[in-house]
Amino acid sequence: MTYSPAKSFKARRFLPWLVAITLLLVFSGSLVHLLTESWWFESVGYASVFWVRIKWQLALGVGSFVVYGGVLWANYQIARQLTRDRVYRFLSRYSDPAQRQQIEHFTHLGVAGLVFLLSLGVALRASSAWQTVLQFLNPTEFGTPDPIFQRDIGFYMFKLPLWQGLQDNLLGLLVWSLLLASTVYALKGEVRPERGWKYFLTGEAKAHLCLLLAAIAALLAVGFWLDRFSLLYSDRGVIFGAGYTDVHARLQSFWLMGFVTLAVAALFLIALGRSGFSLPIFGIVIYLGVLVLVNGMYPWVQQNFVVEPNELTMERPYIEHNIAFTRAAYNLTSVVSEPFPADNSLDRAVIDANEPTVGNIRLWDYAPLLSTYKQLQEIRLYYNFEDVDVDRYTLNGDYRQVTLSARELPVEQLPPEAQNWINRQLKFTHGFGVVMSPVNQVTPNGLPDFFIRNVPPASTVDLPLDQPRLYYGESTRNYIFTGANTDEFDYPQGDTNASYRYTGTGGVPLNSWLRRLAYAFDLGNVRVLISNYFSPETRIHYHRLITERVRHVAPFLTYDSDPYPAVIDGRIKWVLDGYTSSDRYPYSEPLNRRTDMVSLVENTNPLMRNGVNYIRDAVKVFIDAYDGSLEFYARDRDDPLLATYSQIFPNLFKPIEDLPASYRAHLRYPQDIFTVQAQMYRAYHMENPEVFYNREDLWRFPEHGEEGAVEPMEPYYVIMKLPQLEGEEFMQILPFTPANRDNMIAWMAGGSDGDNYGKLLLYEFPKQELVFGPTQVEARISQTPEISEQLTLWSQQGSGVIRGTLLVIPVEQSLLYVQPIYLRADQGELPELRRVIVAYSDRVVMRETLDQSLDAIFGDAVAPPTAPADPGAEPAPPSTVSDLVQSALESYQSGQQALQQGDWQRYGEAQQQLERVLQELNQQNP
Repeated sequence: MTYSPAKSFKARRFLPWLVAITLLLVFSGSLVHLLTESWWFESVGYASVFWVRIKWQLALGVGSFVVYGGVLWANYQIARQLTRDRVYRFLSRYSDPAQRQQIEHFTHLGVAGLVFLLSLGVALRASSAWQTVLQFLNPTEFGTPDPIFQRDIGFYMFKLPLWQGLQDNLLGLLVWSLLLASTVYALKGEVRPERGWKYFLTGEAKAHLCLLLAAIAALLAVGFWLDRFSLLYSDRGVIFGAGYTDVHARLQSFWLMGFVTLAVAALFLIALGRSGFSLPIFGIVIYLGVLVLVNGMYPWVQQNFVVEPNELTMERPYIEHNIAFTRAAYNLTSVVSEPFPADNSLDRAVIDANEPTVGNIRLWDYAPLLSTYKQLQEIRLYYNFEDVDVDRYTLNGDYRQVTLSARELPVEQLPPEAQNWINRQLKFTHGFGVVMSPVNQVTPNGLPDFFIRNVPPASTVDLPLDQPRLYYGESTRNYIFTGANTDEFDYPQGDTNASYRYTGTGGVPLNSWLRRLAYAFDLGNVRVLISNYFSPETRIHYHRLITERVRHVAPFLTYDSDPYPAVIDGRIKWVLDGYTSSDRYPYSEPLNRRTDMVSLVENTNPLMRNGVNYIRDAVKVFIDAYDGSLEFYARDRDDPLLATYSQIFPNLFKPIEDLPASYRAHLRYPQDIFTVQAQMYRAYHMENPEVFYNREDLWRFPEHGEEGAVEPMEPYYVIMKLPQLEGEEFMQILPFTPANRDNMIAWMAGGSDGDNYGKLLLYEFPKQELVFGPTQVEARISQTPEISEQLTLWSQQGSGVIRGTLLVIPVEQSLLYVQPIYLRADQGELPELRRVIVAYSDRVVMRETLDQSLDAIFGDAVAPPTAPADPGAEPAPPSTVSDLVQSALESYQSGQQALQQGDWQRYGEAQQQLERVLQELNQQNP
């Protein structure tokens, strides 16, 4: 083929334009997305948070690209300049000088492309380190020094990660520079064999490579110096953190390796003025020998022949460090321990005196109740209840524990024939209302006694819900448009549907062609640009999934796995707990390290997967279900991590003192962090190093369930009165048992109300007394003849028997054990609560209701005196038509289920109840 200089010139002239167009196409999507992201952050009121992140991401990315690319290109150009009188060996086959020039030119472009790609990769990685850099620039002291180097914990949390990252990246930069320069020298004949295994290197090339090798050795020395601090995260010994071998062997080896590596760097510099590489090679051999002997063999000998034969004695002070720092990292130092006699002193009078506690015992388990909610209250196939949550409200003057669930509308549940763009993005835009029921009340048909139900919501309590629509929730994953030239579906209304037009301020306004064009490009959907349904009032709503929405604003927090809805000031607010967490707390045991720890949150929360060893319940987030507005409240003002984030983002967090009382009434101490703290406390309640080393008093979570389906007990919320409190409060509790036995040894409570929020109390039983654990009580229940016979009979009649969670309820200084029993037809999905088992002391009874079971153990309750009827008082308002229709439906469903099970007595009761309801309905509609 004939070489044409003219064609080569045209190619070189066209190439920059081709590269520019390619880069524009590659990065245009990112630029448009950056624009739409700025609009989204502006719409939620956190534009300053966005620009802080973008500013630092750009600065780090551009800076890293320039530095990395500049150093690589400079080293390449130095090597190229030093060998300008030589040609690449592979060009010797070409005799035409012009052809050689062209090939060398494309080789030059190839190197430029390699440098560009390497620099781009480093820039992208550097831009993602914005959080590490900002923490470095805004540190907060913990006020606690580590026990080995006496540096504040803040150094390890905020400073050390950046130093280690810089050392790692600079080392990579110099290694790539060495490889690039060496390749040029080798291809141009500057490195060539001389005798045997020896190679000749010209003076200038040798000087260049020696400088690079000296710099690499110096950075390795810096790495050894930084590795000293990483010993505080060592997992090689009996505990997490630096042990005896780490402090007395590896620490010295790191010092020695640092000095040896600096000596090797000096030998490379000395070799600049000498011929050959004998001195540096000698240094490298010494380095490798010291690395094997001092950094490898010496710690191994120390551990196996000095420490392990005397492990407890040698490791005692380091076990103490691990205990102290783990307790501090998980805030276990605040746990207050009290004795709990479990004296079995309950009687009827005590039960009656603790009616708020007994009256709020949860009889509805989450799984059966969710099935019941779905069957009775989803109303239409497109509605969905994601899960059931527990909260408390003051209703009609009573402090009540309730379960509730939000009725959402995930468009994925629309029929396939309705899955079109209009329906998904414009019509079916929101869910409607919540369903709420008390935890302890049951209808005669074994179904929940609803406080709030139906669409639109019908309420039997004084809890207004003025705006029941949910545009943001736990299952709202698609983007939608409001304010379009078409009505939205609101809720079913007989044979037709009610319609609605959004009037809120949520979403990003699409009030210009530029915005519509940008979103059409960003979403990859041209309909956004050309659709006639859009108007100047149209808004786009995305990031509607509340966990995704919150993480988008504050990705540096870890969030609880269970957001929950609350009816506050007539609106539905989602509440989400945010944690500050880290894996950089010295000597603190990581959550996922211990194999003897039950991982209750492992599958639902990243806390268990990321090696977290520090956590605080630091932030409360409220998300409005209608307009998606976000409010972040800084709860833990003593948390240094939160203080650092507050410095970085001064406009993100509001002080907890500004939290309205109506919001504060629905704060819960989160179950995830309570579980984490309880997990760690099972081992770290042992503060004596010898007891801890021998695991003499290791605890575990009780197990519950039937054979083949046993699982660890989870914490559960209760309303109860603790021994040292004056009244009942909302809290969660969890029992403990010894590691290898089933009897209970203690129980922990975490407060949620008022000044007791977040306070952890531990109640320990007398060690000389046997207190039945949940597993033992369930065994006693199974061995009670009348209970076992009844459960077997139901199973034989075709009913699925569901044994609910066995709850341990402290009352005064004693314990009640309560377990609900549900029945479900083999072909049905509607569980009914049919019995309640109560165990106390040596008695186990099963009756139709909790009150009947308590009466069977403690005697009948004394009815309170009733005031004489007031002749002038107005009669109680009659039931509404919707209430009666719902009651009739429940009676019919209960009767059909009883008919399938062959339970003729219950079938007759259901028919009688249905007849009474229909008669009352007929009276209201003559």
